[in-house]
Amino acid sequence: MNGLSTVLIVVGLFFVGGIISFVKQKMPTSLITLMSLGAALCIVTGLLQMEV
Repeated sequence: MNGLSTVLIVVGLFFVGGIISFVKQKMPTSLITLMSLGAALCIVTGLLQMEV
């Protein structure tokens, strides 16, 4: 696992925490959807960048 993949996975997990917070605050659904897409892209890209 290199540094870039680690950073992308950590940022994705940070976004997941933000999503949970936004759901509890009853923020607009479009904002939650946009953040969910960003989190998914970060996590998937981090996993694809890993050198196994």
